[in-house]
Amino acid sequence: MSPATGAVTDALRELHSRYAGVGEGELADYIPELALADPGAFGLALISMDGHRYSTGDAGAPFTIQSVSKPFVYALALSLLGLDEVSRWVNAEPSGEAFNAISLERSTGRPANAMVNAGAIVTTALIPDTPVAPRFGRILDCLSRFAGRRLDVDEEVYASEAATGDRNRALAYLIRSTGPLPVDPVAAVETYFRQCSVRVTALDLAAMAATLAHGGVNPLTGDTVVAEPVAAQVLAVMATCGMYDASGDWLLRVGLPAKSGVSGGLIAAGPARFGLATYSPLLDRTGTSVRGHLAIGMLSERLGLHLMYNPALAGSTVTLVTTTGDLPGGPETGGERAGHSGVAVAAAQGALDFTAAERVLYALDEAGKGRTGAVVLDLVRVTDIDTVARAMLRSGLARLAADGRRTAVADPDGRLREPGEEAGATPLLRFPGGGRRPVHGDGLGVSREGHVTRWPPPTRGGR
Repeated sequence: MSPATGAVTDALRELHSRYAGVGEGELADYIPELALADPGAFGLALISMDGHRYSTGDAGAPFTIQSVSKPFVYALALSLLGLDEVSRWVNAEPSGEAFNAISLERSTGRPANAMVNAGAIVTTALIPDTPVAPRFGRILDCLSRFAGRRLDVDEEVYASEAATGDRNRALAYLIRSTGPLPVDPVAAVETYFRQCSVRVTALDLAAMAATLAHGGVNPLTGDTVVAEPVAAQVLAVMATCGMYDASGDWLLRVGLPAKSGVSGGLIAAGPARFGLATYSPLLDRTGTSVRGHLAIGMLSERLGLHLMYNPALAGSTVTLVTTTGDLPGGPETGGERAGHSGVAVAAAQGALDFTAAERVLYALDEAGKGRTGAVVLDLVRVTDIDTVARAMLRSGLARLAADGRRTAVADPDGRLREPGEEAGATPLLRFPGGGRRPVHGDGLGVSREGHVTRWPPPTRGGR
């Protein structure tokens, strides 16, 4: 397991362990097939903008997408018709009501937004239906591209939805009576039931959320599923409406665009950072997974993921530099002299948060592959490291050292040290050796105390 994989997976495993025993909530028994779900199932998955996948628990367990499909079908409608046309039929205002409420504008009859059932039925109906490209075929293709693999329908859940979906049929007829339903209500609802019955996993949902967070580009496949403005519009509606009558409290406390589903799926997107998904079928009064809500809320708090936090942290960069030569402190072997040694440096710049720390650790892992020389983390140009990033980097460096890799850190300002920790107190911040000499052209050197620093030392007044 690489340093980055280990650090992030450890965080997910801790959350899984913390909340797996929570027994509050109820299964969605008004759809008979959903009432058969395992109440103990619990999985978490996270996918970064670089396409790195992390998961724990039942992240690979299949379940149906249900209302988590709504943002993605809304994205499809926006892509095909444009925001102005879609907005003629579906508004984008928070309803403050439950997912199955009759949330229609008095003056126009439009549903309040595309995240409640009424709005989702209209959004589904807006997708063009032709012999060459049937409506549901377009929807399934879209959901599959967001997930990065071909999805299918759980026919048993579809039959169960169709047998018990009278309220949704009533909503469709009511909307049609006020005007804004462009197709026959029966056709609209039957397609909507199929859409909700598409089979996914938490890893699929994390990929779908990551695609929205990545400006519409799937980070696993590189496929541009929707344009960046469309992804931004969908995330905006998710942030204000995605959690129904709990949307305001969610945005206040968790601070991430999100969408829940009554099968137990829950997604959250960190724009330009990650896609996150959980699966646990025990639901609270709003139809949201109890364990999923707790886990994502805690992860947001610990990692500082709230949209309104730390806007300055977006300017970090990470580069990988590999050089010849070697750090002092160990004899060279014939293989090293033949070109497999040398210093591999991962250099970071700016303020480091969770996302930047993950990239640093992956750069360190890439730097060490196929080499017997030293791996150096260069923090000289780093202006700040938040608490989570510091813990991730320390954990990752410790893993490298435990794997027998020679590691060093250029950290002249001590940003990687914990508060109150003395310089050199932590072995992972040291590299055995002595003397002072440059180790590559960018000027890293090792001090007599064994710390990697700039060489020559920085002058007063700047670096």
